[in-house]
Amino acid sequence: MQLEKFYYDNRIVKWFAYATVLWAVVGMLAGLLAAVQIYLPAANFNLPITTFGRVRPVHTNAVIFAFVGNGIFMGVYYSLQRLCKTRMFSDKLSKIHFWGWQLIIVVAAVTLLAGYTTGKEYAELEWPVDIAIAIVWVLFGINMFGTILKRRQSHLYVAIWFYIATWVTVAMLHIVNSFEIPVSLFKSYSWYAGVQDALVQWWYGHNAVAFFLTTPYLGVMYYFLPKAANRPVYSYRLSIIHFWALIFIYIWAGPHHLLYTALPDWAQSLGVVFSIMLIAPSWGGMLNGLFTLRGAWDKVREEPVLKFMVVAITAYGMATFEGPLLSLKNVNAISHFTDWTIAHVHVGALGWNGFLTFAVLYWIIPRIFQTPLYSKKLAGTHFWIGTIGIVLYAVPMYWAGFSQAMMWKTFTPDGTLKFQFLETVTHIIPLYITRSIGGTLYLVGTLIMVFNLYKTVKAGKLLANEEAEAAPLPKKPETHGKEYWHRWIERRPMQMLVFSLVAVAIGGILELIPTFLIKSNVPTIAAVKPYTPLELQGRDIYIREGCYTCHSQMIRPFRDEVARYGEYSKAGEFIYDHPFQWGSKRTGPDLARIGGKYPDSWHYNHMMDPRLMSPGSIMPPYPWLLDDQIDTASTPAKIRAMQTLGVPYPAGYDQQANADLRQQAESIKASLKKDKISTPSNAEIIALIAYLQRVGIDIKGDKKTGTETQQK
Repeated sequence: MQLEKFYYDNRIVKWFAYATVLWAVVGMLAGLLAAVQIYLPAANFNLPITTFGRVRPVHTNAVIFAFVGNGIFMGVYYSLQRLCKTRMFSDKLSKIHFWGWQLIIVVAAVTLLAGYTTGKEYAELEWPVDIAIAIVWVLFGINMFGTILKRRQSHLYVAIWFYIATWVTVAMLHIVNSFEIPVSLFKSYSWYAGVQDALVQWWYGHNAVAFFLTTPYLGVMYYFLPKAANRPVYSYRLSIIHFWALIFIYIWAGPHHLLYTALPDWAQSLGVVFSIMLIAPSWGGMLNGLFTLRGAWDKVREEPVLKFMVVAITAYGMATFEGPLLSLKNVNAISHFTDWTIAHVHVGALGWNGFLTFAVLYWIIPRIFQTPLYSKKLAGTHFWIGTIGIVLYAVPMYWAGFSQAMMWKTFTPDGTLKFQFLETVTHIIPLYITRSIGGTLYLVGTLIMVFNLYKTVKAGKLLANEEAEAAPLPKKPETHGKEYWHRWIERRPMQMLVFSLVAVAIGGILELIPTFLIKSNVPTIAAVKPYTPLELQGRDIYIREGCYTCHSQMIRPFRDEVARYGEYSKAGEFIYDHPFQWGSKRTGPDLARIGGKYPDSWHYNHMMDPRLMSPGSIMPPYPWLLDDQIDTASTPAKIRAMQTLGVPYPAGYDQQANADLRQQAESIKASLKKDKISTPSNAEIIALIAYLQRVGIDIKGDKKTGTETQQK
C-alpha cells in the first residue's frame, strides 16, 4: 500500500507549551500571595483587588484552567496527531482555540479581581465568560473529533479514550452548572437555590477535578510514559477496566463534599459508596503506569522526565486513596472545613498535575526544537527542589488540619468549649508560614525549569511542520484471528463518544433529578422569608468580596458546632439562596447564625479593622465598604431576576424595592449613630451589616424552633 506524506503541526504545540509555562508562574505567584495573606493581613495591601477573597479564586482558576488547561491542550495536540497519524483537522480552529482560551483566562483574571463572581467554587466566572468557555470548548471538540475521523490508524489508542470522555463530560458539567439568570453584563444569579445548588455545584466541582485534572492527564500519561520509558503499557486489559470503571464511578462521588450538611441522607450515602469504589479503578491506573516502568528503573535514575513521572503517578495514587478515605463519614467529620482538605488537594495539584506537566514539557520542547535539553542537571535540581516543596507544603497542612479539628472539638471537664475560634487560628500560624516556604520552593523549581527551557529553545530551531508518512486508513479493518471485543468500539469514535456520555450521565441523572422533583428532599420552613432589597444587596457584596472563601454557612449536627455556633442548619433555610453559601473551608468562624449575635457597630468596626474587635485576627480590613455607595440602580433588576427564579416578592415589587431599601438603611444608620458612628445610609457597609444581621435568624423566631414543614 502506498504511503501518504503529511506534516504534524508543532507550532500549535509550541504555543500551548509557552502558555503552560507562563500561566504556571502566574498561578503559582497568586497562590504564594494567598498563602502569605493567610497569616499576614498587611499582604492584602488594603486594596479591593488584592484581598484574599479575590486573589484566591484567581489562583485556583489560573492553576486549574490556565496552567493545567494549557498543559492538557499541549499534550493532546502533540499526542493526538501522532496517535491518529494525521495533522490536526483545522489549523484555523487550532489558532482560534488557542487565542480564545488565552482571552478567556485574561478576562477571568480581570473580572475576578474586580469582584465579578458567581460565588461558586471553581465556577466563579460570570455568564458571558461561561458562554465563551462553552464556545471555545465546542470548537476544540470539533477540531479533536475531526482529527480522529480523518485518522490513518484504525484503532483508537487508550489515551484517546480519555480525551473523548474528558471532552464530553466537561461540556456536560459546565453547561448544567452554569444555568444562571443574568442581571447585568457581569452579574447573575444561579438558577438553583440552597440544597439543590449545593448538590449541582459539588457534582460539578468534584468532577471538574475528575474530568479536567484527572482523565485528560491519564490520557497524557498513557501516551508520554511509554514513550519516555520506551516500554509498552503494562496491561491493555487493565487500561480498559481502568477507563470504563473510572468514568462511570467518578460522576457519582460529588455528594461526599457535603457530608453532615442539609443535603438529603440518601444522596450523601451514594456519594460515600461510590467514592470508596473509586479506589479500585484509580489504583488500577496508577499500577498500570508504574508497572509500565518494569525493567526501566535504571533509566528512571538517569532521566529527569521519568523521575517527574514516577512522583506524579505516585501522587495520583496517594490522592486517589485519600479522596475515598476523606469520604468516610467518621473521617470527614474531622477533615471537612479544615486544612487537611487543602493538603489533599495540593498533593494532587502539585504532585500529579504539576510534575506530569513538567515531565511533558521536558519531553516535548527538545523534540520540537530539534535539540537536546539544555541541562539535565538543572532539571534534576528542579525535581528535588519541587519534591521538597511539596513535602513542606503538604505536611504542615495535614498537621494544621488535625490541630484545627481537635481544637474545635475539645471541651473542658465542665462541658464548655476549651478554645475560642481565634485561638485555633493563631495556634497554626507557624504551619501556614511553613506552607508558604514550601510553595516558594516549588515556585523556585518552576523558575529553574523556565530558564532551562528558554536556553533549550534558544539553542534549537522549531520544526513547525514535522514531516511524517503513513498508509491511509483501510476501508475495511484487517483482523487476524479472534479479536478482543473492545476492538469494536476502538474503531468507532462516535460510538465511543456516545457510550462515554451515557456512562457519565447516569450518575448525574440519578442524583440530581430526585433532589429537584421530590419536594420532601428539601422541606420548607414557614418562618423563612426572602431577603429584603438591602439584605440582597449586602449578600451580593459579601459574595463579591469572596467572604465564602474563609467562612462557611453550614452548622453540622455535632456537639461542638452546635455549642459554638447555635442550632444546626436545616435544608429549608436556604430555599432563597441563589447561590448557596455553605463554604468549604473555615479560616474564619461559621456565620450561619451570625444574625443578631453582635450589634451593628461591632460589624462596622470589624470590617473597618478586624483587629479592633478581635485582637490577633488574620482577616484583612475592608475600608472601601465604608466609602463606596450601594448600587441602588441595580435593585429593580435583581428583584425581577429573583422573581423569575421563584422567590415570592409581590408583583411590581421591583418598583418599590429601593424605597424599602432606603428605609431599612436609615434604621441601621440610626443604630450606628447611637454608638457614635456617623455614616451615610447609602454606604455599602450598611447593606453588608443588614445581610449579616439577617443570616440565620429566621428559624429563631419560629415557635417550632426550626422544625421543617412540608410545603403543600
